[in-house]
Amino acid sequence: MNGVVIIIYLVVIVVEIAAFWKVFVKAGHPGWGAIIPFYNTYIICKIANRPGWWLILFFIPLVNIVMAIIVYHDISKAFGHGGGFTVGLALLGFIFFPILGFGASQYRGLPVR
Repeated sequence: MNGVVIIIYLVVIVVEIAAFWKVFVKAGHPGWGAIIPFYNTYIICKIANRPGWWLILFFIPLVNIVMAIIVYHDISKAFGHGGGFTVGLALLGFIFFPILGFGASQYRGLPVR
């Protein structure tokens, strides 16, 4: 039974990495950035049109939750989705990021702040 759980876990990890890779490529960033710790969060901030120093805020407990929701909302808007998709990214990211990566969503960008 443990072997089956490990295999399922590994499949989910590979799908998530591939989904992030596709999201990065759709947004015009290098796909390999999805597998580099901390750099992937930096790129996510850039996709959300937020400054790179926001990466530091992800290290502060409780603040990181608020920052993640803000960044997810900006990503949702950048791909042409609304608040409902933001909730999906925040609560069920393992489902909604593959929808962004493998689905028909196109990166539209956000206005410069």
